[in-house]
Amino acid sequence: MTRRDIEFSAEGTTLRGWFYTADDSVGARPTIVMAHGYSAVKEMYLDRYAEVFAAAGLNALVFDNRNFGASHGSIPARRSIRAADSRLPARHHLRHHLGRGRLQQHRLWGSSYSGGHMLVVSALDRRVKAVVSQGALVDGYQNLRRLVRPDFIEGFREQFDADRLARFNGEAPAMVPVVDADPHAPSALPTPDSYQWFTEGHETIAPSWRNEVTLRSVEMLGEYVPADYIAYISPTPLLLLPAVNDVLTPTDLAIAAFEKAREP
Repeated sequence: MTRRDIEFSAEGTTLRGWFYTADDSVGARPTIVMAHGYSAVKEMYLDRYAEVFAAAGLNALVFDNRNFGASHGSIPARRSIRAADSRLPARHHLRHHLGRGRLQQHRLWGSSYSGGHMLVVSALDRRVKAVVSQGALVDGYQNLRRLVRPDFIEGFREQFDADRLARFNGEAPAMVPVVDADPHAPSALPTPDSYQWFTEGHETIAPSWRNEVTLRSVEMLGEYVPADYIAYISPTPLLLLPAVNDVLTPTDLAIAAFEKAREP
């Protein structure tokens, strides 16, 4: 197995990542395009997955989403998460390999927020040959209402509206923490396990990660429903992997989405 740095353009934005070449790779091998969850960067264990895939004979690409880690993004939008931007890298990497004889070999693998992105991309792009979606966000509208108390929703809406007006007037976008030690404090992912995962040990393995996103990113999360696309993935093979008792991307929402999927 070998690993090399890679960069490619997604509509003018340079995205960076690592490309893993399978052991004893001869000719075109299947390439798995891999993307991480909400605000996470590639150093947060994506490399460990890619190493296993490469040892099994599969090439793998892991990358940082636009505005995060080593990838570029405009300064006002830095650490802003927009689903449409996050879906672009997978499709642009398919185009990147179009002339290299690898197109027929592509698979997609996404976790959490990017698990939702890969559902949408595989539904819209028939060049994808298989997709794995792990712990996926499938319904942002319902998901946000699971994470935020009902009596807090209207307060969030007022914050979203005030932030939109401020940005219209040229002010900097409002920011919120990705996670907080207090699950009742304002944050994008207000669960104790999210705080633990993002803060334990990542200072050393992922120094580029920052505990902040734009408030607009939270608003757009609530408007994003990848499950609406899941019936259109067929006949591309789909593996959907909900986690047991997942409270961040709720298990029952993923199972309900799976019931809408068609074979295989």
